[in-house]
Amino acid sequence: MCTVISIENVSKTYRLGDIGGGTLREDFARWCAKLRGNPDPLAKIDAEHHARLIGDLFLALDNVSFEVKKGEVLGIIGRNGAGKSTLLKVLSQVTSPSAGQIKIRGRIASLLEVGTGFHPDLTGRENVFLNGAILGMTKAEVRRKFDAIVAFAEIEQFIDTPVKRYSSGMYVRLAFAVAAHLEPEILILDEVLAVGDASFQKKCLGKMGEVSSHGRTIIFVSHNSAAVARLCDRCVYLEAGRVIQYGSTGEVMSAYLRSELKASASREWEPADAPGNEIVRLFAVRARTTQGNTSEAFDIRQPIGIDVVFDVLQAGQILAPNIHVYNEAGVNVFVAIDQDPIWRTRSRPAGRYTSTAWIPPNFCAEGYLTVGAAVTTFANMKVHFDERDVVAFQVIDSTEGDSSRGEYTGTLPGVVRPLLKWETAYEPEPSAKPLLHRTVPAGDVGR
Repeated sequence: MCTVISIENVSKTYRLGDIGGGTLREDFARWCAKLRGNPDPLAKIDAEHHARLIGDLFLALDNVSFEVKKGEVLGIIGRNGAGKSTLLKVLSQVTSPSAGQIKIRGRIASLLEVGTGFHPDLTGRENVFLNGAILGMTKAEVRRKFDAIVAFAEIEQFIDTPVKRYSSGMYVRLAFAVAAHLEPEILILDEVLAVGDASFQKKCLGKMGEVSSHGRTIIFVSHNSAAVARLCDRCVYLEAGRVIQYGSTGEVMSAYLRSELKASASREWEPADAPGNEIVRLFAVRARTTQGNTSEAFDIRQPIGIDVVFDVLQAGQILAPNIHVYNEAGVNVFVAIDQDPIWRTRSRPAGRYTSTAWIPPNFCAEGYLTVGAAVTTFANMKVHFDERDVVAFQVIDSTEGDSSRGEYTGTLPGVVRPLLKWETAYEPEPSAKPLLHRTVPAGDVGR
């Protein structure tokens, strides 16, 4: 499979402080500070010490390198400010790199923000042809695709209205339709699923899958983990303008999770450092699959096992291991206590125990979850140790298969997402007119 995009040691810097402060007093204060060799008095706190500032230059991208193959769907992930949008702008040739080299084979269409490339005073029809011309399409080629573009965008009634009168949803529908239907070899999309209703999001995902199946390349930035997991073959994880990891989607998303939550799917302690006391100490906590493999990413339709491994040092205690699960907002999703009937009323002999709590499929909502572990005494609920944020993992939902999400691809609220059993009873509406019955003449009765 040939390489269509090659990025070699690309860096991008922006010069700070060239724009005036807004008033003559602020500009004069900055000028005096610069003459004396002092920091900018109007800079944000500690801005001059930021790792990405080199003098008055801000390093938005730092020595970025990777390749994209033909027909590949590449996801770019990272927290806000990591450099994702800057990278897409460099790839789209909206801005030039400060250093390094980019080689691109093929025609690029990009949708970096709502209405990219649209002229607000032109109608939707005129903007379709304008975008086609920018992409190097002939008028005949655009005309051939025009009806499909308008039908996809669902704006037939407004196609001859200036786009400055469009809502954000109409804007992005038309922009995506143009970018996807004019057959570019490379399609670059930045948070295209952030605007639009569920129906539009479904159509976008379907169209992106169709585009990639025809051998065209997609570079996709999104905070929607379900969409990234479903669509992307490989991912690039950016942090502070640098490539932290580049590889398969599952591996890269796991690395991103470890960085975000400062925890992994497994943790063990040395005896001297283990949480606990003279009665019981924590040895390990693991998030694992039914096959026993630790994992930092779980499909929402699969059970998740949480192992709590602890050492009982003094016999004679009735001990209850328990877990505390939190989402990324710090909300306590649930607490689960080991209800094993054997150990509910029986003191534990000294030794090592592994208690596993199983989170059922279709229970936790998608997102990042952290797990804390504790052991208490049943009788008086004495807490021997209570460690929060010991391990972390991600729950990934998908629009495919048996999931309560259905076909909706947007963000769903709630900390749990159970796949409940539904039953529906139906009664037809009573007819407005009574049924007609044949009247039997009196003389015919009894015949």
